[in-house]
Amino acid sequence: MTPAAFRKHALSLPGAECVEQWADDKVYKIAGKMFTATDRACTKISFKCSDEAFHVLTQSCAADPAPYLARAKWVRVTPASLPDAELRQRITQAYAIVRSGLTRKVQAALPPFKG
Repeated sequence: MTPAAFRKHALSLPGAECVEQWADDKVYKIAGKMFTATDRACTKISFKCSDEAFHVLTQSCAADPAPYLARAKWVRVTPASLPDAELRQRITQAYAIVRSGLTRKVQAALPPFKG
């Protein structure tokens, strides 16, 4: 997946925004909470995943536990390690997981999401 395609998909999710954080990383957030992040060149992509997905991805060597965030079930991949469609799906799932953890009031204020 190209950096432009990644950015387009991440920002297409309702209420998503991109900020530069930690020097030059691009962090994608919903209501101030991260759901995915990349380095500037988009050679490494980190995202939140379910407990099961974390286990499957790390055991299959498709992903590594994300530095500093593995305890929260984040993984790190290269764009070539997953097919584009699967990477898009994983980013959408990361968004859905983080969004579902927001308070009801915050969720109600966001644009609708049909995940």
